[in-house]
Amino acid sequence: MKNLKIYSLGLLIISFISCSKEELVVDRELVNASADIEFTNETDFNSGIEAASDNSSFSNRNSDINNTLASCATVTVDNATPGVFPKTFTIDFGTGCISNGITRSGSITVTLTDYIMNSGSITTIVRGNNYYINGRKVEGTIVYENTTTNAATPQWNRTITNGKITNNAGVVYNHSGTRTIKQIAGVSTLALLDNIYEVTTGNHTVSKNNGATLTVTIVQPLIKKYACAHISQGQLDLQGSVLDGILDYGDNTCDYFATYTHSNGVVYDITLL
Repeated sequence: MKNLKIYSLGLLIISFISCSKEELVVDRELVNASADIEFTNETDFNSGIEAASDNSSFSNRNSDINNTLASCATVTVDNATPGVFPKTFTIDFGTGCISNGITRSGSITVTLTDYIMNSGSITTIVRGNNYYINGRKVEGTIVYENTTTNAATPQWNRTITNGKITNNAGVVYNHSGTRTIKQIAGVSTLALLDNIYEVTTGNHTVSKNNGATLTVTIVQPLIKKYACAHISQGQLDLQGSVLDGILDYGDNTCDYFATYTHSNGVVYDITLL
């Protein structure tokens, strides 16, 4: 009987450890997926403003045409007349276009109803059927509505529908949600390199193809510098069946690192996509 009790206890401990390990894998996958989604959304916003800037559709202020979009990308526009809208840009990254350390392939379309910086304008980004960022297949539609009331602080509401990202292992994550975005630096210049954006409020829902779900809410504004590939500061609250913690992007340094702190105090290092 004594041996049986010891054996049963051993099985219980092994089962608990196995379960914990399984949940840890799910935790990391969902955390990484959440960070990947933020990264791909910001990357495509950059592409949209680059195409607009390069084709005199970013602002109604007079400026020379910039050359900010990667030279390996091909841009076509259905309406090339300056100042006349709507117009749709098709950005084709071919089979592998590398810029700012980011590899993209496939194509996206960017449709403008007015200059991006004008209040009331709507920018719609549609990802093609075969669009990849750093090896992840990325799908969905992103709509930016310019809701600026103070020209010194441009602002947009961002809505994502039918969002989907498929990682290298073939795991699919669906996502949707809204964000409020403000430009907090670089407003007075037409150059993009000094632009800094602050994502102030909003939440997303993420669901994995095994049924796991996650709610992502901003608890500390996210700082996204145009010159940086990734968000450099801010915090997201991650809540799901096996997640309850904070994803922290750090001290505003341009790097590829973040941390996830679970509610039990355990900290995990996250390498961004």
